[in-house]
Amino acid sequence: MPNFEVRVAGPQDTRFAEEICEEIFVSSQERKTGIARRTPEYICEKMLAGKAVIAVAEDGSFAGFSYIESWGGKSFVANSGLIVAHRYRGMGVARRIKEQTFILSRKLFPDAKIFSITTGAAIMKMNYEFGFRPVPFTELTDDPEFWKGCQGCRHFDILESHDYKMCICTGLLYDPKEHLEIHHPDEKI
Repeated sequence: MPNFEVRVAGPQDTRFAEEICEEIFVSSQERKTGIARRTPEYICEKMLAGKAVIAVAEDGSFAGFSYIESWGGKSFVANSGLIVAHRYRGMGVARRIKEQTFILSRKLFPDAKIFSITTGAAIMKMNYEFGFRPVPFTELTDDPEFWKGCQGCRHFDILESHDYKMCICTGLLYDPKEHLEIHHPDEKI
């Protein structure tokens, strides 16, 4: 099994933008799910801003990706675009990317609510393990710019016809105020 470097993406990773977009598109077609299409320019913006996580295999090939975006005056952060290259699926790459994306979200936006919308059972399971809970879309950001991002999804008409309150995706939310900080018994409080 290959080793993977999972880290915050930077300028050196923009060379993977086209491949990331293609992998997202192909996965959406195969699964017949609602993955919103993104442009290589958008992916590059996330990398250059330090708001993306990438997994690179030991041979230098693209293995996986995810990015974050803040909404509603930085009170919400979306964890989005989690994708793993076909040849690296089933190797734990998605979990490692999700973990680093969550850490990056908490680091850059420590007080923000973190959310994800997905149709994927594996993503839902990982989100639950990180403390996310399912919520109606009304508990997610009401920032219209976020919902514009769904226009690239094959199910956008469903979302639009329900006034952006429901779709086939499940909304998942992590609210840092709902999680107690646990101290080790030897730590001074």
